[in-house]
Amino acid sequence: MKGDITAMKAIGYEDYQGPRLTRQQQIARMHRVIENELTEKQKRAVLGYYVDRKTMPELAREFGVCKSTVCRTIQRAEKRLRRCLRY
Repeated sequence: MKGDITAMKAIGYEDYQGPRLTRQQQIARMHRVIENELTEKQKRAVLGYYVDRKTMPELAREFGVCKSTVCRTIQRAEKRLRRCLRY
């Protein structure tokens, strides 16, 4: 799925130098981390932005918050994904 690869590039997961996993294994692992480690808001924002390809202003209107809140939510989610996927 194109959104999966875009999200992986955004969080720098493709630079991971540990045991080599296939692309399919990397995507499955990323999905597990998204499902189990992100808050509900982070999950909705990340999936909306990377998978559904919505813009931050669109997500902000949908969530009823300002664009900067969506931006911070996505940044925090990416940071958490990086930390969880590092190991």
